[in-house]
Amino acid sequence: MPIKIPRAHKKSAPKSKPKGRKFAFQTPKGMHDMLPADFLFFDKIEKALKKIVCYYGFERIETPIMEDARIFERGTGMTSEIVQKQMFTVKTRGGEVMALRPEMTPGVLRAYVESGLSHVMSPAKFYYLSPLFRYEQPQHGRFRQFYQLGFEILGSDEAVYDAQTISAVYRTIGELKLKNIMVRVNSIGCKTCRATYVKKLKEYYKNKLSKMCKDCNKRYSENPLRLLDCKEEKCQPFKAQAPQTLDYLCTACKHHFKLVLEYLDEMKIPYLIDSTLVRGLDYYSRTVFEVFIEGLDFALGGGGRYDYLSETLGGPRMAAVGAACGVERIVEAMKLQQIPSLVKNKNRVFLVYMGDQAKKKSLSILENLYDAGICVKEAFSKDSLKSQLRMADREKAELALILGQQEVFEDVIIVRDMQSGTQESVPLRKIVEEVKRRLR
Repeated sequence: MPIKIPRAHKKSAPKSKPKGRKFAFQTPKGMHDMLPADFLFFDKIEKALKKIVCYYGFERIETPIMEDARIFERGTGMTSEIVQKQMFTVKTRGGEVMALRPEMTPGVLRAYVESGLSHVMSPAKFYYLSPLFRYEQPQHGRFRQFYQLGFEILGSDEAVYDAQTISAVYRTIGELKLKNIMVRVNSIGCKTCRATYVKKLKEYYKNKLSKMCKDCNKRYSENPLRLLDCKEEKCQPFKAQAPQTLDYLCTACKHHFKLVLEYLDEMKIPYLIDSTLVRGLDYYSRTVFEVFIEGLDFALGGGGRYDYLSETLGGPRMAAVGAACGVERIVEAMKLQQIPSLVKNKNRVFLVYMGDQAKKKSLSILENLYDAGICVKEAFSKDSLKSQLRMADREKAELALILGQQEVFEDVIIVRDMQSGTQESVPLRKIVEEVKRRLR
């Protein structure tokens, strides 16, 4: 007996959004699940990133999630907040202290040297899209497990690569159609000229420490340059009047910074020179920068040159520059500017079955359609014809393929146009050809 197929379905009233159910366990503090809707944003960002890295010639790299903690202590800096407050560390049974990577740069540099690529790729251009971990107080858009996309150019001190790294970040964000993107840029000099600047900075702050925050008092003795990185309100007036790094650059650093700005001008990338910008990591030298959106109170990313990091880690002398962006922060900016995520891939075909024999036969039909590159949605957990057709409606399928016991016996399948409601029986041996024809 042929299947009686309802011609229309009443649309059920929209249900209220289900509340999260109680469960014995929850996500760890400061960490979050990435659900299918989140990945539509994530995939859009990855698509933009892959377009840019192809254009600039970056190749993908991935390092272990755990590294020897010393690579961050020596590389990122013992006085940095990352090392002092934010690293997740694990002591192994063998007594080694490992750290969940709080950033990518030291590990990428290690991999470059350890693998021998430094002998055959110079300069080398790498990119990544990876999870990182920092033990910090969770805030809006800031998590203890988070994703960063980033770029590293290893093996050259040419200013053009500073500009190209900035451009790669700027273009990736721009590819997402985010508006009002701006770059803040500064130079903090090299080891030689920075020593003179730090001496002047300490002289300036010496009699002001009693009016400043506790962290700044600590920075004064441990890493004076990071006095300019303070966000405390009561320290801002002092920071605004502090000596400027650009006034103390040596001739080589002045020339390098001048070239960076000229290259940015040539690429028509908007920027502001920010003499208080130093970034929070100890290994930076010369160019430092941040990329932000006007009107938002957080940077989407930033980076700079790190010409001394390799030597600090016991490797060869090697100039390098890099940058990273927080993926969750980019998603936040997209939502604030109402930029949509990728559209969910639509399953244009829905397979409906009735009875055990039809369910069994459906598996081989699905395989044949998959082999032909046709994505098909099904609902094997549903036995009701009406409920399966409702799902086909909900999925906005263009075609429903309906198989019952009689269709199995006759070696045919019903092809139903979900918009017009018209339908016809098609021999199973011709179903791939028929579906392709209709989808065209």
